[in-house]
Amino acid sequence: MFEVLMFTLLMLLLAVCAFSPLGFSLLSVCKAAGKESIVGKTALCAETKSVSIPEDSILRRHFLSQLQSEVESALFPRPTDSVLQRHYDTLVANELKSRLVTVAE
Repeated sequence: MFEVLMFTLLMLLLAVCAFSPLGFSLLSVCKAAGKESIVGKTALCAETKSVSIPEDSILRRHFLSQLQSEVESALFPRPTDSVLQRHYDTLVANELKSRLVTVAE
């Protein structure tokens, strides 16, 4: 009985996360600003900061790790399965590249 209750609570939590109106409100804000980037089911606005990539290697490393942590915080948690981890890493790398392109422009 306990397992059924825990499973039900887990499914309820997943349903709340999946159908959260947060993604839709962010999507409308991004469309209004004219900048839209969709990762998975979460809509993220491309940042319009006029920041350039630092020349110093240490500063560049910190800049890139900060950018990667921002991308990962907007996504779902890192999966434990090895195949899903590869797909997750590819998703993070692609979003990181797209943000670097917007920063460089």
